[in-house]
Amino acid sequence: MKKKLKVRAGKESRPIGVFDSGLGGLTVVREIRRLLPSESIIYFGDIARLPYGIKSKEQILSFSIQNTLFLLKHKIKALVVACNSSSSAAYSFLKSHFNLPVVDVIGPAASAAAELTQSGRIAVIATQSTIASRAYEKTLKRLKSSAKIFQSACPLFVPLVEEGWVDGKITEDIVRVYLEPLKRYRADTLILGCTHYPLLKNIIQRNLDAKVQLVDSALPTAQKLASILEKNELCYHSSRRGKLKIFVSDLPRNFVRIGERFLGEKLNDVKVVREI
Repeated sequence: MKKKLKVRAGKESRPIGVFDSGLGGLTVVREIRRLLPSESIIYFGDIARLPYGIKSKEQILSFSIQNTLFLLKHKIKALVVACNSSSSAAYSFLKSHFNLPVVDVIGPAASAAAELTQSGRIAVIATQSTIASRAYEKTLKRLKSSAKIFQSACPLFVPLVEEGWVDGKITEDIVRVYLEPLKRYRADTLILGCTHYPLLKNIIQRNLDAKVQLVDSALPTAQKLASILEKNELCYHSSRRGKLKIFVSDLPRNFVRIGERFLGEKLNDVKVVREI
């Protein structure tokens, strides 16, 4: 049985832990820092084992547990699973086995889409493992039983983004091929079911009807985190901006350039961890 957390509201200065399979989770970090500027954050990007989306559920669960244990060494007060593949394969396990608040990206994004849709026709694009898990479909059906859900895996989107190919003819062609089957479903809302996908948002929108609304999980996830911190009296308020420390399991040549596009600010504190 979990022990009840007893801390003073506004005084809990321990950091928030965030992990993802790569750089995509920095889009979530960006929104957390905008919404909760006083909070410090420890981020772990498991770049050496990227991508998670093509791996088995058992392997993703194992990686997610290892990532969580690494972040717990830094005495985090809450955990954000900023990876859709990990959210689908490991969120329930992490929430039930670790004694701290855990926030995923699937629940908040699904809630935002369910509120946004007018027709009840919602499309989801994500990695192969997230689509195979049917996590979005199940969550959306719980929120809106009448919803019609259409899903499609877009496995090349993650490597494109990690390489910095977020525009240009090749990327445009790949996006067009992936989105073509979704057009006939006439969805009015599209969930970007991977934290890498927001960097392709402009190209994705260009290849859809202008009326289709895109749902990015970053803001809803940050809002959910803020609500949970407040509820558990884990917020920290200060006039100083919170610290951001970034750990990665590998440091590719383009990490800083691409990472800064995700984060929207300079990356000044990045450390490589070979064993977690």
